[in-house]
Amino acid sequence: MANSALHTTLFTAAGWLTAALLPAAAQGLPPALLPSFYATYQYTGYVVYEDSSAAPPTAVRGVGGTLTLRPDGTYEKHLSIVAPSGPHYFNQTGRFALAGDSIRFAFTDLKGSDVQRGTFRFDPATKRLTVSIIGYPSGNKGVYELVAAEPNATPAPKASRSKPTKKARR
Repeated sequence: MANSALHTTLFTAAGWLTAALLPAAAQGLPPALLPSFYATYQYTGYVVYEDSSAAPPTAVRGVGGTLTLRPDGTYEKHLSIVAPSGPHYFNQTGRFALAGDSIRFAFTDLKGSDVQRGTFRFDPATKRLTVSIIGYPSGNKGVYELVAAEPNATPAPKASRSKPTKKARR
């Protein structure tokens, strides 16, 4: 009987431990990476690879904006591309999921619900993130380079300047 109780206790403890670690494991990142991974990133580059073309990959110029990845699985994307025809803005909010090196973004826009899938590589030492999104038609992809934005330092308070008092007119 004591052996059975011990087995049940160990099984329950193992279950609690697994449940506690499951969110980090399901996200595909070791727990040590979690705090530095979830951040606001700045877009630094975007390259388009077209499998259907013999042309070399296209480095898109004028890329800017931010991608915020939160620990609760939500994200916010504000991507801008300045082209000769003018700026183009891509804004999304939705949910993302990680599994190993795979990433999935689910969102709803004016066209309805959509999902973008791809892979990611994160370097915690440099806080650089590379996201490759599978494109259309099959074989095409877009590769985004991002770097975590430094947290805004609180600016020093401005010295108060008192305005000189105006003399009353007589």
